[in-house]
Amino acid sequence: MNDNTTGIIDKSGRASSDLRIGYFVHDVSRLRRTLFDQKMKPLGVTRSQWWVLAQLGRSEKTLGEQGMLQTELANVLDVGKVTVGGLIDRLEAGGFVRRMPCPNDRRAKRVVVTEAGRATLRQMQSVSQELNALILKDIPKEAIRTAEEVLAKMKTNIMQELHGNNVGEDDLAGEDL
Repeated sequence: MNDNTTGIIDKSGRASSDLRIGYFVHDVSRLRRTLFDQKMKPLGVTRSQWWVLAQLGRSEKTLGEQGMLQTELANVLDVGKVTVGGLIDRLEAGGFVRRMPCPNDRRAKRVVVTEAGRATLRQMQSVSQELNALILKDIPKEAIRTAEEVLAKMKTNIMQELHGNNVGEDDLAGEDL
């Protein structure tokens, strides 16, 4: 049953390039996460925790050291308040962040990165740069730019399908870490 009328399977029995790119994106992402986790383990930070810490580090660059409200962090990361609360608990126990009272709302807490957290962020960025150099080794810059353009367009298409046509450039921007 190797009928190619659907364009899914070619004569050799392989998935068409329409599907293969999805497999490659998934596999590269999975393998990169596995390698990144391996490299981050000595820092004592889990993938979920470095995700939160990285977002707080980015916000520090734009907002200064005032931190983020816990609810803002949950919204930006697209996770529930309970989930982000647990992650912050563990980061706080590790000395990476601390909760501060919000001056405008006594019930709200701002989450700020500690000096130990900033040192870990610097190490995370260094590991990330080394990892990217390893992953992109022997790939011409032009090929990397083309891949970035293709992936950005794929991301736009997916986000527009999920959220409608009101997806802006801010939604697509990301920092590598």
